[in-house]
Amino acid sequence: MSSDLHVLDDLEWRGLIAHSTDLDALRAEMDAGPVRFYVGFDPTAPSLHMGNLLQIVTARRLQDAGHIPFALVGGATGMIGDPKDSGERVLNSLDVVKSWVDRVRAQIEPFLSFEGANAATMVNNYDWTASLSTIDFLRDIGKHFPVNRMLARDTVRKRLEDGISYTEFSYVLLQSMDYLNLHRDYGISLQFGGSDQWGNITGGVELIRRATGDRVHALATPLITRADGTKYGKTEGGALWLDPEMLSPYGFFQFWLNVEDEKVGELLRAFTFLSRPEIEALEMQTAEKPFLRAGQKALAELMTTMVHGATETARIQAASAALFGGGTLHELDVATLAAALREAGSVQVKLADGMPSVVDLLVTSGLSKSKGEARRTIGEGGAYLNNERVTDPEMVPTEADLLGGSWLVLRRGKKNLAGVEVVR
Repeated sequence: MSSDLHVLDDLEWRGLIAHSTDLDALRAEMDAGPVRFYVGFDPTAPSLHMGNLLQIVTARRLQDAGHIPFALVGGATGMIGDPKDSGERVLNSLDVVKSWVDRVRAQIEPFLSFEGANAATMVNNYDWTASLSTIDFLRDIGKHFPVNRMLARDTVRKRLEDGISYTEFSYVLLQSMDYLNLHRDYGISLQFGGSDQWGNITGGVELIRRATGDRVHALATPLITRADGTKYGKTEGGALWLDPEMLSPYGFFQFWLNVEDEKVGELLRAFTFLSRPEIEALEMQTAEKPFLRAGQKALAELMTTMVHGATETARIQAASAALFGGGTLHELDVATLAAALREAGSVQVKLADGMPSVVDLLVTSGLSKSKGEARRTIGEGGAYLNNERVTDPEMVPTEADLLGGSWLVLRRGKKNLAGVEVVR
């Protein structure tokens, strides 16, 4: 986008404003000078995920436009968790939440600048919540929340039949109190978050109006969904985590590489910092030549580099090419190779039981349905071990064939791949 385009217009073009309070009033305040804003992250897991990443990237866009970010990690709200439609959350201990606070802070910090005139600030709502007495909380915060309006919230209404604890019912008061405290202490006048947080966010706007008479602002980004309307950010192993220990960088890369053609433009606009002409060019390439997957490749490279770094992205691209014959497997980083093979599908064999033949491995890995089919594949020249064509149906791999000391790469034809992990 051009540098003179107003940040709100940029957010609109990128499809990042699902809800708002008064955009004209917010625009006027932004035009008058830098606006202090905040976005919150509850440490209800040891890592942030795709939905959180959208908020971090949006915060960076606002900071790049000259506004002042405050990233709140909810050491207090994380001990409760926003109510879910599916039932009560498991409450984590203070020690667990504190450790997750540190991990979440470390994931946010690389995306924001903590220097300069509009330097970012990290805050933790445990700092102003832990010492608050119950009486003060009920008198100063609770009195501003009509119960009938709290009961009308979608999640609460859905949970009433099966039951919802007072703990989760009161979550909106805690998050609203965050906005009030940040407004009083730091002059923050804008909160944004995901559209599923809109009730909590507007609760804070209303609390500030009732408690101080001030008018503040709120935005919500849309829920990112697949083309069929189901939630994005889920993989076979769970959420699209940012922590490489919870989702390998290779798995992260593959997620973006495999998004639907219909969603490429939307995701490029929402998550990347590419300009409008660059995104529109990729959208055109995807529409005209979808088989080239230009949009997906750009998305996977940009997002993996953003979260895991350029070196990791280069390793993944090298592994992806080498697995299908486009490079040497022996030079690959072992951790990346292992992640790629586990993502592609792998089996384990025990060296103590004796090294199986390639025929047996083709069957064990599922690349062939039977030994007869495996032998026919070898005879037709369609079987590969570590990218080398197998010509002898009696071939038995040796320890010298093991990549990184424990892996074999099997391939049937050009596209059917499996990994074999040899364990001692």
